[in-house]
Amino acid sequence: MAPPRFESLQLPDAAPALALALAPHPDDFDAIGVTMRRLHERGCALHLVVATTGASGVDDTDCTPPTWEAKAALREAEQRASCGFFGLPEERLRFLRLPADAEGHVAVDAANVERVAVVLRELHPALVFLPHGRDANVTHQRVYQMLCAAAPAPTFAVFLNRDPKTIVMRYDVVTPFGEELATWKATLLRFHQTQQLRNLRRRGRGFDERILAMDRDSAATCGVEAPYAEVFELEPAGSVASSAASGSAPSPCRSRS
Repeated sequence: MAPPRFESLQLPDAAPALALALAPHPDDFDAIGVTMRRLHERGCALHLVVATTGASGVDDTDCTPPTWEAKAALREAEQRASCGFFGLPEERLRFLRLPADAEGHVAVDAANVERVAVVLRELHPALVFLPHGRDANVTHQRVYQMLCAAAPAPTFAVFLNRDPKTIVMRYDVVTPFGEELATWKATLLRFHQTQQLRNLRRRGRGFDERILAMDRDSAATCGVEAPYAEVFELEPAGSVASSAASGSAPSPCRSRS
């Protein structure tokens, strides 16, 4: 049996409900762009907060000069451009620029946790979206851990999305979509030109193709009739794994991928 569809879920009674996409990197929002679009179309107050600059994800050949600062500025410009295409108001996009090491990894320390906590206190989201913490990407792991530390007993529901590097997760909620929205999503993803070029160079296919291939696999695994799907593991309000605050990965979940 296919998981319940995202559009069938009831949003909180508060109007408009506020949803926060807590993106570890520029482009993580776009990887779940169809679900974000459906929230936006339902009148949800959608905010995007990008935790890191993602500068380590830019190859030297794609940035002149190839400095950390220039790479960070380039990735943020790509995110602004994609949000403009999406239709997200400029005032709902924020870059935390959490400090990272030479490999782009952030620390789960008191200062970074507090900066995430400030966002949560300011926005009071009803829904929070971010990549699954059980992921080979260290920054995905650590942003999830920071969320758990910042809100050990959250009042919001957490939707953890599948990423190409997700190791294991449940498929609790699904957003199926067809070819027209896939074309739109591919355009959204290509605004991250540095990632498009990096994927073409290293994997032989673009960032857009990589994400949509994952979405095709998710749709097939879930047994939905649509050719593509974005999938999420749902943690209801109050149930985020507070053990992640210690810096450990989330508990293993049963795999459906």
